[in-house]
Amino acid sequence: MKKVLILLLALALTLSLAACGGTGNDTTGDTSNDTASDTAKDTASDTSGDTAGDTASDTSEETLPTAYDVNFAVLTGPTGVGAVSLMEQNDAGQTLNHYIVSAVADNSQIQNGLINGDYDIAAVATNVASALYNKTQGQVQVIAINTLGVLYILERGDTVNSVADLKGKTIYSPGQGANPEYALRYILTQNGLSVSTPTEAVADADVELVFEDASVIQTKMAAGEIDLCMLPVPAATAVLIQNQDVRSALDMTKEWDALQTGGQLTMGCVAVRTAFAQEHPEAVKQFLTDYEASINAVKADVEHAAALCEQYGIVPKAAIAKRAIPDCSLTFIAGADVRATLEPYYQVLFDANPASIGGAMPDEAFYWQAD
Repeated sequence: MKKVLILLLALALTLSLAACGGTGNDTTGDTSNDTASDTAKDTASDTSGDTAGDTASDTSEETLPTAYDVNFAVLTGPTGVGAVSLMEQNDAGQTLNHYIVSAVADNSQIQNGLINGDYDIAAVATNVASALYNKTQGQVQVIAINTLGVLYILERGDTVNSVADLKGKTIYSPGQGANPEYALRYILTQNGLSVSTPTEAVADADVELVFEDASVIQTKMAAGEIDLCMLPVPAATAVLIQNQDVRSALDMTKEWDALQTGGQLTMGCVAVRTAFAQEHPEAVKQFLTDYEASINAVKADVEHAAALCEQYGIVPKAAIAKRAIPDCSLTFIAGADVRATLEPYYQVLFDANPASIGGAMPDEAFYWQAD
Protein backbone atom coordinates (compact mmCIF):
# COMPACT_ATOMS: atom_id res chain seq x y z
CA MET A 1 0.00 0.00 0.00
CA LYS A 2 2.82 2.31 0.93
CA LYS A 3 4.48 1.57 -2.40
CA VAL A 4 1.33 2.53 -4.29
CA LEU A 5 1.02 5.83 -2.41
CA ILE A 6 4.65 6.63 -3.05
CA LEU A 7 4.21 5.99 -6.78
CA LEU A 8 1.08 8.13 -6.95
CA LEU A 9 2.80 11.04 -5.19
CA ALA A 10 5.81 10.84 -7.54
CA LEU A 11 3.56 10.81 -10.59
CA ALA A 12 1.61 13.86 -9.37
CA LEU A 13 4.83 15.78 -8.68
CA THR A 14 6.18 14.98 -12.17
CA LEU A 15 2.99 16.15 -13.87
CA SER A 16 2.97 19.33 -11.81
CA LEU A 17 6.55 20.21 -12.78
CA ALA A 18 5.87 19.46 -16.43
CA ALA A 19 2.85 21.73 -16.43
CA CYS A 20 4.77 24.60 -14.81
CA GLY A 21 7.66 24.22 -17.25
CA GLY A 22 5.36 24.32 -20.32
CA THR A 23 3.47 27.43 -19.24
CA GLY A 24 6.73 29.38 -18.59
CA ASN A 25 8.21 28.56 -21.98
CA ASP A 26 5.07 29.58 -23.93
CA THR A 27 4.65 32.90 -22.13
CA THR A 28 8.27 33.90 -22.48
CA GLY A 29 8.37 32.92 -26.15
CA ASP A 30 5.21 34.85 -27.12
CA THR A 31 6.20 38.06 -25.30
CA SER A 32 9.74 38.01 -26.66
CA ASN A 33 8.60 37.40 -30.21
CA ASP A 34 5.85 40.04 -30.13
CA THR A 35 8.14 42.64 -28.56
CA ALA A 36 10.95 41.97 -31.02
CA SER A 37 8.54 42.04 -33.93
CA ASP A 38 6.91 45.29 -32.82
CA THR A 39 10.29 46.89 -32.10
CA ALA A 40 11.65 45.86 -35.50
CA LYS A 41 8.56 47.22 -37.22
CA ASP A 42 8.73 50.51 -35.36
CA THR A 43 12.46 50.87 -35.94
CA ALA A 44 12.16 50.02 -39.63
CA SER A 45 9.25 52.41 -40.01
CA ASP A 46 10.99 55.24 -38.19
CA THR A 47 14.32 54.69 -39.88
CA SER A 48 12.79 54.27 -43.33
CA GLY A 49 10.57 57.32 -42.95
CA ASP A 50 13.30 59.59 -41.58
CA THR A 51 15.88 58.47 -44.13
CA ALA A 52 13.52 58.83 -47.07
CA GLY A 53 12.39 62.25 -45.87
CA ASP A 54 15.93 63.48 -45.26
CA THR A 55 17.15 62.13 -48.59
CA ALA A 56 14.31 63.72 -50.52
CA SER A 57 14.82 66.98 -48.68
CA ASP A 58 18.57 66.98 -49.23
CA THR A 59 18.21 66.10 -52.93
CA SER A 60 15.64 68.84 -53.43
CA GLU A 61 17.88 71.43 -51.81
CA GLU A 62 20.91 70.35 -53.85
CA THR A 63 19.17 70.47 -57.24
CA LEU A 64 17.19 73.69 -56.76
CA PRO A 65 18.98 76.46 -58.74
CA THR A 66 19.84 79.69 -56.99
CA ALA A 67 17.90 82.81 -57.90
CA TYR A 68 19.94 86.02 -58.18
CA ASP A 69 19.09 89.70 -58.27
CA VAL A 70 20.69 91.15 -61.39
CA ASN A 71 20.86 94.85 -62.27
CA PHE A 72 20.50 94.84 -66.05
CA ALA A 73 20.66 97.91 -68.30
CA VAL A 74 19.78 98.27 -71.98
CA LEU A 75 20.10 101.09 -74.46
CA THR A 76 16.97 102.27 -76.17
CA GLY A 77 17.05 101.56 -79.88
CA PRO A 78 18.33 98.45 -81.67
CA THR A 79 20.68 97.34 -78.90
CA GLY A 80 17.77 97.01 -76.49
CA VAL A 81 15.20 95.39 -78.78
CA GLY A 82 16.33 91.82 -78.12
CA ALA A 83 15.69 92.14 -74.38
CA VAL A 84 11.98 92.99 -74.44
CA SER A 85 10.75 89.40 -74.12
CA LEU A 86 13.08 88.86 -71.15
CA MET A 87 11.64 92.01 -69.59
CA GLU A 88 8.10 90.70 -70.04
CA GLN A 89 8.97 87.29 -68.58
CA ASN A 90 10.73 88.97 -65.67
CA ASP A 91 7.72 91.15 -64.86
CA ALA A 92 5.52 88.04 -64.91
CA GLY A 93 7.84 86.29 -62.43
CA GLN A 94 8.75 83.63 -64.98
CA THR A 95 12.54 84.02 -64.87
CA LEU A 96 14.77 82.35 -62.31
CA ASN A 97 16.92 85.46 -61.90
CA HIS A 98 15.16 88.61 -60.79
CA TYR A 99 16.18 91.41 -63.16
CA ILE A 100 16.09 95.04 -62.12
CA VAL A 101 15.97 96.54 -65.61
CA SER A 102 16.94 100.07 -66.66
CA ALA A 103 16.28 101.29 -70.21
CA VAL A 104 18.43 104.35 -70.90
CA ALA A 105 19.19 106.46 -73.95
CA ASP A 106 22.67 107.62 -73.01
CA ASN A 107 25.71 105.40 -73.60
CA SER A 108 27.68 107.29 -70.94
CA GLN A 109 25.06 106.44 -68.30
CA ILE A 110 25.57 102.74 -68.93
CA GLN A 111 29.33 103.15 -68.94
CA ASN A 112 29.29 104.91 -65.59
CA GLY A 113 26.82 102.37 -64.21
CA LEU A 114 29.08 99.45 -65.08
CA ILE A 115 32.10 101.18 -63.60
CA ASN A 116 30.50 102.20 -60.31
CA GLY A 117 28.50 99.00 -59.82
CA ASP A 118 24.99 100.32 -60.48
CA TYR A 119 24.65 97.76 -63.27
CA ASP A 120 25.85 94.15 -63.26
CA ILE A 121 25.12 93.40 -66.91
CA ALA A 122 24.43 95.83 -69.76
CA ALA A 123 23.76 95.85 -73.49
CA VAL A 124 26.22 98.32 -75.04
CA ALA A 125 27.95 99.26 -78.27
CA THR A 126 30.82 96.89 -79.05
CA ASN A 127 33.47 99.62 -79.08
CA VAL A 128 32.23 100.81 -75.67
CA ALA A 129 32.77 97.37 -74.13
CA SER A 130 36.39 97.27 -75.31
CA ALA A 131 37.04 100.87 -74.24
CA LEU A 132 35.67 100.13 -70.75
CA TYR A 133 37.83 97.01 -70.46
CA ASN A 134 40.96 99.01 -71.24
CA LYS A 135 39.92 102.01 -69.15
CA THR A 136 39.19 99.95 -66.03
CA GLN A 137 42.08 97.50 -66.36
CA GLY A 138 39.82 94.54 -66.91
CA GLN A 139 36.84 95.34 -64.67
CA VAL A 140 34.41 94.84 -67.58
CA GLN A 141 34.14 91.80 -69.86
CA VAL A 142 32.05 90.88 -72.89
CA ILE A 143 29.73 87.86 -72.64
CA ALA A 144 27.72 87.92 -75.89
CA ILE A 145 27.06 89.68 -79.19
CA ASN A 146 23.45 90.74 -79.67
CA THR A 147 23.36 93.04 -82.72
CA LEU A 148 25.11 93.04 -86.08
CA GLY A 149 24.80 95.84 -88.65
CA VAL A 150 21.90 98.30 -88.30
CA LEU A 151 23.10 101.25 -90.42
CA TYR A 152 21.41 102.50 -93.59
CA ILE A 153 22.06 105.34 -96.02
CA LEU A 154 18.81 107.22 -96.63
CA GLU A 155 18.27 109.51 -99.61
CA ARG A 156 15.58 111.97 -100.55
CA GLY A 157 15.83 111.28 -104.24
CA ASP A 158 17.20 108.50 -106.43
CA THR A 159 20.85 109.21 -107.24
CA VAL A 160 22.63 106.86 -104.81
CA ASN A 161 22.65 103.18 -105.71
CA SER A 162 26.23 102.26 -104.81
CA VAL A 163 29.02 103.51 -102.57
CA ALA A 164 30.65 105.09 -105.61
CA ASP A 165 27.56 107.27 -106.03
CA LEU A 166 28.34 108.97 -102.70
CA LYS A 167 31.21 110.87 -104.32
CA GLY A 168 30.58 114.58 -104.13
CA LYS A 169 27.88 114.17 -101.47
CA THR A 170 27.43 115.45 -97.92
CA ILE A 171 26.32 112.77 -95.51
CA TYR A 172 24.78 113.58 -92.12
CA SER A 173 25.61 110.92 -89.58
CA PRO A 174 25.37 110.27 -85.84
CA GLY A 175 27.98 108.49 -83.74
CA GLN A 176 31.09 110.64 -84.03
CA GLY A 177 33.92 108.77 -82.33
CA ALA A 178 31.81 105.60 -82.14
CA ASN A 179 30.77 102.60 -84.24
CA PRO A 180 28.75 104.53 -86.88
CA GLU A 181 31.58 106.89 -87.77
CA TYR A 182 34.22 104.18 -88.03
CA ALA A 183 31.97 101.85 -90.02
CA LEU A 184 31.11 104.64 -92.47
CA ARG A 185 34.71 105.81 -92.82
CA TYR A 186 35.89 102.25 -93.40
CA ILE A 187 33.35 101.58 -96.14
CA LEU A 188 34.07 104.89 -97.86
CA THR A 189 37.86 104.65 -97.77
CA GLN A 190 37.91 100.97 -98.78
CA ASN A 191 35.91 102.01 -101.82
CA GLY A 192 38.51 104.64 -102.68
CA LEU A 193 36.66 107.73 -101.41
CA SER A 194 38.43 110.36 -99.32
CA VAL A 195 36.62 111.92 -96.36
CA SER A 196 36.46 115.40 -94.89
CA THR A 197 34.71 116.69 -91.76
CA PRO A 198 34.24 120.21 -90.37
CA THR A 199 36.93 119.48 -87.78
CA GLU A 200 39.23 117.58 -90.14
CA ALA A 201 39.11 119.51 -93.38
CA VAL A 202 40.58 117.67 -96.36
CA ALA A 203 41.02 119.60 -99.58
CA ASP A 204 39.18 118.13 -102.56
CA ALA A 205 37.75 115.30 -100.43
CA ASP A 206 35.23 113.06 -102.16
CA VAL A 207 32.71 112.97 -99.29
CA GLU A 208 31.92 115.42 -96.51
CA LEU A 209 30.65 114.03 -93.22
CA VAL A 210 28.58 116.16 -90.86
CA PHE A 211 28.00 114.69 -87.40
CA GLU A 212 24.87 115.43 -85.40
CA ASP A 213 22.69 113.65 -82.87
CA ALA A 214 20.55 110.90 -84.39
CA SER A 215 17.32 112.54 -83.25
CA VAL A 216 18.30 115.81 -84.94
CA ILE A 217 19.15 114.06 -88.20
CA GLN A 218 15.91 112.08 -88.04
CA THR A 219 13.88 115.28 -87.65
CA LYS A 220 15.70 117.09 -90.47
CA MET A 221 15.47 114.15 -92.85
CA ALA A 222 11.78 113.59 -92.15
CA ALA A 223 11.10 117.30 -92.71
CA GLY A 224 12.99 117.30 -96.03
CA GLU A 225 15.64 119.72 -94.75
CA ILE A 226 18.52 117.46 -95.80
CA ASP A 227 18.81 114.99 -98.69
CA LEU A 228 21.26 112.33 -97.50
CA CYS A 229 22.06 110.74 -94.16
CA MET A 230 23.11 107.58 -92.43
CA LEU A 231 20.94 106.37 -89.54
CA PRO A 232 20.50 103.16 -87.57
CA VAL A 233 17.13 101.45 -87.32
CA PRO A 234 14.65 102.20 -85.84
CA ALA A 235 15.47 105.90 -86.41
CA ALA A 236 15.88 105.18 -90.13
CA THR A 237 12.56 103.32 -90.10
CA ALA A 238 10.79 106.28 -88.52
CA VAL A 239 12.05 108.58 -91.30
CA LEU A 240 10.84 106.21 -94.00
CA ILE A 241 7.39 106.15 -92.41
CA GLN A 242 7.24 109.92 -91.95
CA ASN A 243 8.49 110.99 -95.39
CA GLN A 244 7.45 109.00 -98.43
CA ASP A 245 10.02 110.83 -100.57
CA VAL A 246 12.86 109.22 -98.59
CA ARG A 247 14.14 105.76 -99.51
CA SER A 248 16.70 103.33 -98.16
CA ALA A 249 19.55 103.71 -100.64
CA LEU A 250 22.28 101.49 -99.14
CA ASP A 251 22.39 98.77 -96.51
CA MET A 252 25.76 99.36 -94.86
CA THR A 253 25.95 95.81 -93.54
CA LYS A 254 25.88 94.50 -97.11
CA GLU A 255 28.47 97.07 -98.14
CA TRP A 256 30.69 96.01 -95.23
CA ASP A 257 30.32 92.33 -96.07
CA ALA A 258 31.15 93.03 -99.72
CA LEU A 259 34.62 94.19 -98.67
CA GLN A 260 35.37 90.79 -97.07
CA THR A 261 38.22 92.18 -95.01
CA GLY A 262 36.77 93.34 -91.70
CA GLY A 263 34.86 90.35 -90.39
CA GLN A 264 31.24 90.98 -89.51
CA LEU A 265 29.84 94.40 -88.75
CA THR A 266 29.14 93.89 -85.04
CA MET A 267 27.38 96.88 -83.53
CA GLY A 268 26.06 95.67 -80.17
CA CYS A 269 27.11 93.33 -77.38
CA VAL A 270 26.45 92.48 -73.74
CA ALA A 271 29.01 93.35 -71.07
CA VAL A 272 29.31 92.24 -67.45
CA ARG A 273 31.18 93.56 -64.45
CA THR A 274 34.11 91.20 -63.98
CA ALA A 275 33.60 91.11 -60.20
CA PHE A 276 29.96 90.10 -60.61
CA ALA A 277 30.87 87.35 -63.09
CA GLN A 278 33.51 85.99 -60.73
CA GLU A 279 31.20 86.04 -57.70
CA HIS A 280 28.07 84.77 -59.48
CA PRO A 281 28.98 82.80 -62.61
CA GLU A 282 25.72 80.84 -62.37
CA ALA A 283 23.75 84.09 -62.54
CA VAL A 284 25.60 85.02 -65.74
CA LYS A 285 24.95 81.60 -67.26
CA GLN A 286 21.25 81.88 -66.42
CA PHE A 287 21.14 85.38 -67.91
CA LEU A 288 22.60 84.11 -71.17
CA THR A 289 19.96 81.38 -71.30
CA ASP A 290 17.19 83.91 -70.67
CA TYR A 291 18.63 86.43 -73.12
CA GLU A 292 19.01 83.96 -75.97
CA ALA A 293 15.40 82.87 -75.45
CA SER A 294 14.34 86.52 -75.49
CA ILE A 295 16.07 87.25 -78.80
CA ASN A 296 14.53 84.14 -80.36
CA ALA A 297 11.09 85.15 -79.10
CA VAL A 298 11.42 88.66 -80.55
CA LYS A 299 12.37 87.29 -83.95
CA ALA A 300 9.59 84.68 -83.86
CA ASP A 301 6.74 87.05 -82.98
CA VAL A 302 7.55 90.49 -84.34
CA GLU A 303 4.10 91.97 -83.73
CA HIS A 304 4.08 91.10 -80.04
CA ALA A 305 7.71 92.17 -79.67
CA ALA A 306 6.87 95.50 -81.30
CA ALA A 307 4.17 96.14 -78.72
CA LEU A 308 6.67 95.33 -75.96
CA CYS A 309 9.20 97.73 -77.49
CA GLU A 310 6.72 100.56 -77.10
CA GLN A 311 5.63 99.38 -73.65
CA TYR A 312 9.18 99.37 -72.30
CA GLY A 313 10.29 102.55 -74.09
CA ILE A 314 12.83 100.87 -76.36
CA VAL A 315 11.14 102.25 -79.50
CA PRO A 316 8.66 105.16 -79.39
CA LYS A 317 5.90 103.45 -81.38
CA ALA A 318 4.95 99.83 -81.96
CA ALA A 319 4.32 100.53 -85.65
CA ILE A 320 7.91 101.70 -86.07
CA ALA A 321 9.25 98.75 -84.08
CA LYS A 322 7.25 96.25 -86.14
CA ARG A 323 8.79 97.52 -89.36
CA ALA A 324 12.27 97.94 -87.83
CA ILE A 325 12.78 94.62 -86.04
CA PRO A 326 13.49 92.59 -89.20
CA ASP A 327 16.25 95.10 -90.02
CA CYS A 328 17.78 95.13 -86.52
CA SER A 329 20.15 92.22 -87.28
CA LEU A 330 19.38 90.60 -83.93
CA THR A 331 21.70 87.73 -83.13
CA PHE A 332 22.99 85.73 -80.19
CA ILE A 333 26.65 84.76 -80.18
CA ALA A 334 28.29 83.53 -76.98
CA GLY A 335 31.26 81.46 -75.84
CA ALA A 336 34.39 81.11 -77.98
CA ASP A 337 32.60 82.52 -81.04
CA VAL A 338 32.49 85.99 -79.45
CA ARG A 339 36.22 86.52 -79.78
CA ALA A 340 36.34 85.05 -83.28
CA THR A 341 33.59 87.44 -84.37
CA LEU A 342 34.72 90.60 -82.62
CA GLU A 343 38.48 90.62 -83.16
CA PRO A 344 38.43 91.35 -86.93
CA TYR A 345 35.98 94.19 -86.32
CA TYR A 346 38.06 95.59 -83.47
CA GLN A 347 41.10 95.46 -85.71
CA VAL A 348 39.31 97.71 -88.22
CA LEU A 349 38.43 100.19 -85.48
CA PHE A 350 41.95 100.07 -84.03
CA ASP A 351 43.54 100.71 -87.42
CA ALA A 352 41.21 103.67 -87.93
CA ASN A 353 41.72 105.11 -84.46
CA PRO A 354 43.15 103.16 -81.49
CA ALA A 355 41.20 105.38 -79.09
CA SER A 356 37.94 104.04 -80.52
CA ILE A 357 38.38 100.81 -78.56
CA GLY A 358 40.32 102.18 -75.62
CA GLY A 359 43.82 102.40 -77.09
CA ALA A 360 44.61 98.69 -77.44
CA MET A 361 43.19 95.48 -78.81
CA PRO A 362 41.52 93.64 -75.90
CA ASP A 363 43.31 90.48 -74.82
CA GLU A 364 41.93 87.02 -74.04
CA ALA A 365 40.74 87.95 -70.55
CA PHE A 366 38.19 90.37 -72.07
CA TYR A 367 36.15 87.46 -73.42
CA TRP A 368 34.19 85.80 -70.59
CA GLN A 369 33.30 82.14 -70.96
CA ALA A 370 31.47 79.75 -68.68
CA ASP A 371 33.62 77.05 -67.10
